[in-house]
Amino acid sequence: MVTETGTSLVGSPAEERWLSPSRRLLTMRRVELGVAAVIAAAAAFAALAANGLVVLGGICAAAVVVLTVLGDRLLGRRYRSWGYCERSADLLVRRGVMFQRLTVVPYGRMQLVDVTAGAIERTFGLQTVVLHTAAAATDARIPGLQPDEATRLRDRLAALGETQAAGI
Repeated sequence: MVTETGTSLVGSPAEERWLSPSRRLLTMRRVELGVAAVIAAAAAFAALAANGLVVLGGICAAAVVVLTVLGDRLLGRRYRSWGYCERSADLLVRRGVMFQRLTVVPYGRMQLVDVTAGAIERTFGLQTVVLHTAAAATDARIPGLQPDEATRLRDRLAALGETQAAGI
């Protein structure tokens, strides 16, 4: 499911229709964070408890829990920062919490539109659309799309890229 987002970067028109990744992306990132936190807390506690430092092990495990809660808040902000907007001549991709980034990819400059999905993404039913251009600095990616939206976007971008690639 693709949802519209109401936030925009400074200088981007508010009337444009911004779409955001699936909420499953946020869920996936939270599961990854939780698994890493459990492993880190258990390892810290076990290592310190084995040396007779049970109290210090508990403190380290509690610190991992606090850092996980803070990390979860950052994950929510990072998820909300992702968005993309299909315009008539180009695709806008935005991301970033502390440092916001807006990438403009003209359809006529796209060389390849790739859809990828790693093992964890496939488990959550997600895919990432990766746009490749002649300039490596302008490559853009849109993570967390459901397969039907990723396929639709890939096909649309490929078709628009072909029609607007005059002179290349």
